[in-house]
Amino acid sequence: MKRNKKERQLLLKDTIEEKPFITDETLAKMFAVSIQTIRLDRMELNIPELRERIKSVATNNWNETVKALPIDEVIGEIIDLELDERAISILDITAEHVFSRNKIARGHHLFAQANSLAVAVINDELALTANADIKFTRQVVQGERVIAKARVKEVTSSNRTAVEIQSYVDNETVFTGLFEMFRSNDNKEGEQS
Repeated sequence: MKRNKKERQLLLKDTIEEKPFITDETLAKMFAVSIQTIRLDRMELNIPELRERIKSVATNNWNETVKALPIDEVIGEIIDLELDERAISILDITAEHVFSRNKIARGHHLFAQANSLAVAVINDELALTANADIKFTRQVVQGERVIAKARVKEVTSSNRTAVEIQSYVDNETVFTGLFEMFRSNDNKEGEQS
């Protein structure tokens, strides 16, 4: 259903506020207009492009929170983080991530996204991967967005934390992993030994 410009821009603004990580392509399909129209609408509404919205959220929310590595060393963009509980990151697969002949993402990029998210979720200054049991469940291709979700399964008294990672493209699982992470201490923040 075609809408007039004013109505479309109001809905566009509401949609982006509700889903800040939605792409211009998805918005164009949703509103049955061209990607260029969406970009022009965003410019008129002073809404930054997706990458800037993601960076803004990451910089404002996670820069001081991630302890085990600098935020700029995380592969993908962190969009949600609760230390020693859960985390979510987004990685848009571009030409730099794929084999040139078939546009399939190189596996080490998906692993790096998952591994760095497993490190980021640890509430410690030092977190290292001790072991990883991983599985690639389908190929990822250029242009797809990978959403990785980390969930801390267990924090043991032997300086180890088990982190489960599930990575998705459009709600389809593309990668799973169970990461055993070494941490420098076995105390959660605020607890004394």
